[in-house]
Amino acid sequence: MKIDFANLQYQYQLYKREIDEAMSAVLNKSNYIMGEEISTLENSLKEFTNTKYAISCSNGTDALLLAMMALDIKPGDEIITTPFTFIATAETIAFLGAVPVFVDIDEKTYNIDPSLIEEKITSKTKAIMPVSLYGQPSDMDAIQSIANKHNLKVIVDGAQSFGSTFNNTTDSALGDISTTSFFPAKPLGCFGDGGAVFTNNEELALKMKSLRVHGQSKRYHHKYIGMGGRLDTLQAAVLNIKLKYYPKDLSSRQEVAKKYTEALKSKSDLVLPFLDERATSAWAQYSVRVKNRDEVQASLKEQGIPTAVHYPMPLHLQECFEYLGYKKGDFPISEVVSNEIMSIPMNPYVSDDEINFIKGKL
Repeated sequence: MKIDFANLQYQYQLYKREIDEAMSAVLNKSNYIMGEEISTLENSLKEFTNTKYAISCSNGTDALLLAMMALDIKPGDEIITTPFTFIATAETIAFLGAVPVFVDIDEKTYNIDPSLIEEKITSKTKAIMPVSLYGQPSDMDAIQSIANKHNLKVIVDGAQSFGSTFNNTTDSALGDISTTSFFPAKPLGCFGDGGAVFTNNEELALKMKSLRVHGQSKRYHHKYIGMGGRLDTLQAAVLNIKLKYYPKDLSSRQEVAKKYTEALKSKSDLVLPFLDERATSAWAQYSVRVKNRDEVQASLKEQGIPTAVHYPMPLHLQECFEYLGYKKGDFPISEVVSNEIMSIPMNPYVSDDEINFIKGKL
């Protein structure tokens, strides 16, 4: 059996006629930048997430930059975040000259441990940036409480979690600004790069809309130092079709995750994903922990089962962050998890036969 990790081609074939027609409409109009499909998408995203403002942008990394620029993050400011995430989380902080301050993760959820945040707050701290890793939001009750107490902003890195919820609130509506990515392999993906920012604050929304078009207030008049951060119209056309079917795809992801958990619960050598009872996950990944990961991955590969490691080295040990002065052992849970974590095929179309096959080989 040959199993596809993300099954992007299968999904395309499901919606091919509508996607091709939507892309063809853009080609025929040749309105490739800020075409009408952009406003259609943003209105649909706003409705789906129950947020007041949804602003599309070029990718999930630029979404984080837009959020921090809108909050006026300056060089020397500190932002508390997790070392167990994709590099864009901390990379964007450093790119603006600010300082990523790492806090270790919760051993069950792999998200930032709120109990460790307050001790890292200084006079330079401006924001907390939790990451909704693998699709599950962080403990936003605790994080928002800390932020309120210390007058800090909260930016949710929801690159992996579009459509998830915490206490029945979509994670796009959490924090001061929430971001997401539409990278092709994400739960809702386009056919290239794409992202979005969400907020319920009108001032922040207007500023981010301006920042994504080089800080323009009107054509060739620039209120801010901004960026070229627009989503192109072709990607919006694809997302307009896929968003229609996303509730069904999201439900299927959650069903696949349940079946995996039921099938694998007897495997004593695996640590299965933990889901906070207050949360739902978008299940960007189904990630298990196993002690002899390299050997297991090699064995699965021989059987036609693809795997991935998200992520093999925490950020505090990356060469580019040596200047922060962290060392091995500073964040022990992140380090242990990074050595054991392994993602197995996760998409809405993983079949019962594939799950049973994977179970038999793990």
